[in-house]
Amino acid sequence: MPGANRLADASSPYLRQHAGNPVHWQEWSEDAFAEAGERQVPVLLSVGYASCHWCHVMAHESFEDPATADLMNRWFVNVKVDREERPDIDRIYMDAVQAMSGRGGWPMTVFLTPSAEPFFAGTYFPRADRPGHPSFTSVLTAIHEAWSTRRADLEIQARSLAVRVAAELPHPPRAIDHAALAAAYAGIRADFDPDHGGFGGAPKFPQAPTLEFLLRIAGEPWAPEAAPMLATSLRSMAAGGIHDHIGGGFARYSVDSRWAVPHFEKMLVDNAQLLRLYAHASRVTADLHFAGVARSIAAYLLTDLRLPEGGFASGEDADSEGEEGTFYVFTRDEVAEAAGPHRDAVADVLGVTATGNFEGRSVLQMADPAAVAERWSIDPGGLADAVAATLEALRSVRSRRTRPMLDDKVVAAWNGLAVRALAEASVVLNDPALLVAAVDAAEFVVRDMRDGDGRLHRSWCRGRLGPTGFCDDYGAMALGCFALYQVTGDERWFTTAADLTRDLVRLFADPDGMGFFATGSDAERLIARPKNVFDLPSPSDNALAAEAMLHMAAFTGAAEWWDRLEGALRLSAGVIVRHPAGGSHALAVAQVAAAPPLEVAVVGPDPSILIEVVHEIYRPRVFVAQGTGTGDTRVPLLAGRPAPTAGATAYVCRGFVCDAPITDPVALRAALG
Repeated sequence: MPGANRLADASSPYLRQHAGNPVHWQEWSEDAFAEAGERQVPVLLSVGYASCHWCHVMAHESFEDPATADLMNRWFVNVKVDREERPDIDRIYMDAVQAMSGRGGWPMTVFLTPSAEPFFAGTYFPRADRPGHPSFTSVLTAIHEAWSTRRADLEIQARSLAVRVAAELPHPPRAIDHAALAAAYAGIRADFDPDHGGFGGAPKFPQAPTLEFLLRIAGEPWAPEAAPMLATSLRSMAAGGIHDHIGGGFARYSVDSRWAVPHFEKMLVDNAQLLRLYAHASRVTADLHFAGVARSIAAYLLTDLRLPEGGFASGEDADSEGEEGTFYVFTRDEVAEAAGPHRDAVADVLGVTATGNFEGRSVLQMADPAAVAERWSIDPGGLADAVAATLEALRSVRSRRTRPMLDDKVVAAWNGLAVRALAEASVVLNDPALLVAAVDAAEFVVRDMRDGDGRLHRSWCRGRLGPTGFCDDYGAMALGCFALYQVTGDERWFTTAADLTRDLVRLFADPDGMGFFATGSDAERLIARPKNVFDLPSPSDNALAAEAMLHMAAFTGAAEWWDRLEGALRLSAGVIVRHPAGGSHALAVAQVAAAPPLEVAVVGPDPSILIEVVHEIYRPRVFVAQGTGTGDTRVPLLAGRPAPTAGATAYVCRGFVCDAPITDPVALRAALG
């Protein structure tokens, strides 16, 4: 009803966080814009997410303040959006923010006409005026006065910006070829930080899609530094404060260039990608420490993010007890009490000082115990044991603290990334429990996150479905199910993945063959229908869709999938020329597509001995199908591949042209290269 806060029944935990505000918030809806039209006032759109620290700050300073709320309620229709539930709205209006201000971020604050066209935008606005940062009430007053006196000018400005936001991406003249891959690698190498790993300066994000590209091109003669850049980055991140050395998992980003002090929110989307990276990198680089890091990430997912229903929650807040990072940081005295007789050396390993590196306390890091032991002239093995015991004691200390809020919203795309990571990591780490968790999560999504028409939804929270799914939801879940099929051989996962990929094309494909829209053909019409080609925390929609097309091409041999793949990669090519790291996952897909892919069909009563050969090292260009060889199969790659002997037989194919059948593991290893 008008004149009240209407978020109490929202499916999003983030929106429900604001249900007690004196602001008359409502969800994005036609009714909200109709009300704005009737009242002849702008819409104030506020976009954020549940674990966003600065979203909490602005909420406390402004949205909980009755005087500020009074201005908002009198002068605007106020709409709250969870960017994780509605990435389409977030993307459209973030483009507007960046066009107007040159930067973006959350909380995002946008003022719209009743036709949903943006005319002023920003991010966080403080409670009081600061140099270069007007207060939120100053902004509200200025917007109200401008709307009252210069509305026609604002509407012209809004219309012009809406046209700009809705503009089609230019169609690049060529796809991503070997020359483009090499040029992109050179651009990424130029941005590499040789001292601390990663790319660029502070704030520094893991940029998992870029590391994935380096992982896939490691060993290529034209990319000699790919493996060292990957290893340096993963080692530095694992040693830094961005890595939770007690509970496992990684924070979203580091506020410095050394990975020392994180922004403390921990997200499923980041940790799913990093689990897969660390697991495969343990084999590509032969660094067994990476396998340990992968195990700790997996433990974090299964212990702290896994929900009883089987899916994975979206993430954990940066704040607890009203402060950022309180759950994670320690004083020197707390560490000394936990450490015992080697307290000074243990503190040295963990980067703990009397002054701390975060508001008088320390974010734990992990120096090399052997190097520290040499400095302190003590036994390195004893110091390593002391550090492990200290971390265990600090775990007990931390368990008595108030844990950050869990955003228990299940996002389909992020669960798809987690399913893929857990399935593949279960093989690398030889841990069947990870495969069980992957199967449970996939079963939850395909069972509980589809409606009666079979339409996948973006999110689920406490039994309620969120909006219908987007392109990345279909792409990531398809890839998760393809991974399950390749690990288990259970054809139901191939069928599910193939159905999701076909639905992806039906709902999101551009009829001109040039990639995929973010929103479905059945979705609400907004001022733009974006095509996402930039990797953000996760691979872009078009990169995920392209990889799903690549899997279908490999398993079916049908030309239509290659055509779809080429269109999605061609769309990404323009971005890659200007910003190579922004299209890293498309680069990774293009690298495999150009390799070319190897299709391996393994048939027979006991295919495990040959399947183990396929999975024994990281082989991104290999797509493996397994079956009985009796002809009863739903996987085209297996059709017409009989098992001529009592044992298992492998057919290694390139473009469905196959070598002679192979029954010997040594011969299969040689054929795979």
